[in-house]
Amino acid sequence: MRNENLHRINSRIILNQLRYVVTAAEYGSFRRAAEILNVQQSTLSRSVRQLEHATSVKIFNRSQRGIIPSASGSKVIRVAKSVLEQIDALSSRKHSIAEDQKGKLCIGFCTSLSAGSLRAALLELRSEQPLLQIKTLERPRSRLATALENGTIDVIISTGQLPTKRCNSQKLWSERVLLALPEDHSMANREIIYWTDLRNQTLLMSRYDPYWEFEDLVTSKILSLEDRPKIEHHDVSRSILKSLISMKLGIGLLLESDIGAKIPGIVYRELQDGSGAARVGFCAFWDGSNENPALASFIKLLKERYPSLS
Repeated sequence: MRNENLHRINSRIILNQLRYVVTAAEYGSFRRAAEILNVQQSTLSRSVRQLEHATSVKIFNRSQRGIIPSASGSKVIRVAKSVLEQIDALSSRKHSIAEDQKGKLCIGFCTSLSAGSLRAALLELRSEQPLLQIKTLERPRSRLATALENGTIDVIISTGQLPTKRCNSQKLWSERVLLALPEDHSMANREIIYWTDLRNQTLLMSRYDPYWEFEDLVTSKILSLEDRPKIEHHDVSRSILKSLISMKLGIGLLLESDIGAKIPGIVYRELQDGSGAARVGFCAFWDGSNENPALASFIKLLKERYPSLS
């Protein structure tokens, strides 16, 4: 029995280490991650160091401005995310019957909840159904599509299209594309920046959604290869990307909803061309055979909120 208890304790510690690492990577800060997870910062930092020691990988490069995953650390973080997703899926199935009786809606998204229309829609849903359990899941679009097909989530709020045909869709809002710059950048004093101004600039691009739409925009707005900026891809979240921009490693494209979480040292400017500001559209995707009453209520709310886009 003693060995069994020890094994359970070690397993719990390992899972905590994975969760600490993933959360720290998402927020770019041990302090912020500790606040989100409601643990002491020293506990989180120590756990990360223990995992680095166990894997013989320096997961994060640390500086006064925050933390950034190393090249090898990014691989560890991807594995950690995958493990946690599988564990969360098992937990969801274990409690699905009890939660369904109370009413539950699982929403997958690849946008920010710090501001914007998704936040407003969720607040309205909560106001209409205060007892409804709302679970949110932020993942890359391809993983959300798999989760939708498997029935582990009810609806996806995303840009672009999903890599699956087994779903209904509803056009929702659109958001302006903004340029994020270090506050002392040569273009930071302009209110409006044109796409052609990006020539000779280093454009940092997250591999998280909606980077496909961003790359398509760069290609369509700047036709000449010579005039396009140098694009550097980073396998980090958009919050980490903002930290890289604040470190003056380049500039980046973000959506309006991404600016809700402020990062010191960054300013945001509108990108325009002859047709005005560039925008990226969002849609809701769901399985039409899903009979969850909470899903039907949420889709009805979205259609009422965005009737002109139906």
